[in-house]
Order: sequence, then C-alpha cells, then structure tokens
Amino acid sequence: MLTALHAMIYSDDPAATRAFFADVLRWPFISEGAEGDAGVGGSGTGGTDPAEWLIFRSGPSEVGVHPTSGVHQGKAWTAPRQHSMALMCDDLDATMAELRERGARFNGDAAELGFGRGVQLQVPGADDLLLYEAHHAVAYSLLPADPADAAGH
Repeated sequence: MLTALHAMIYSDDPAATRAFFADVLRWPFISEGAEGDAGVGGSGTGGTDPAEWLIFRSGPSEVGVHPTSGVHQGKAWTAPRQHSMALMCDDLDATMAELRERGARFNGDAAELGFGRGVQLQVPGADDLLLYEAHHAVAYSLLPADPADAAGH
C-alpha cells in the first residue's frame, strides 16, 4: 500500500538547504541523526541540527504527467524526459512577501506561465524550485481513492 510521495533534493550544502526548509519554509521535520539511520523505526531522534539528516513534511502533494513534445500556438516544442518538483501556493504575491521576510530570495520576478503565475525560489546549496499559484484544477485536496475502484478515481 502506498503511503506518501517522498521527494529528494540533492544539495552541495545539505545543512544550508535543511536550515532553509526548517527556518524559511517552516516545514516540520524529524531527524534521522547525523548518518541518516539513527531514528530507524519511525520516531526519529528528536534532533534539530540541520547537519543531521532531517526529513520534512512538505504538505499535500500531487503528480502531473507532462508530455515531452507537442505543438503550442503553431510551434513545435520538445522537453527532455525528467522529473521535476514545484511548490504550490494560493496567493503568489503574499507568499513571496512572507518568504522574503524570512530571508528567501527569488530569481527574477513572478511571471505568467500559462498553468499559473510562478517564480524561481532560490534554495541554498541546491537548484531553484518553482513556486507557483495554479490556474489549473488541483488534485491535492481530493479524498483518497476507494480501494474497490480499480481505476483509482
């Protein structure tokens, strides 16, 4: 039985990235200790040092499957096959202002992306994350699928 989606961010400075998630994004976390295995069993160690292996609760999630090629407004386009993550919010301007107050920085200004308005959020030690306010219907608030429904919807 699937229980969650676990996203992984690889960082050149894991302590700085973890501190950003804890202090700026204010995501709750558990610690698995300095080596990532001290809290095996689900309870964590109770540690708060970003040098430890912190695992964050990031909130509800959803997965979208995007094509690698198509035609938009008469122009053919392609994208590499990949996995990508983005952070969603209800009000981009208010979220950016709140995160700025906590020390967050952004690459450029918010822009219309078609599927929503977004901006690149700088993550210390790691690649930027897209932060966006969706224009599309969202799935993260749907109730869990009925196990008797083989189609899953």
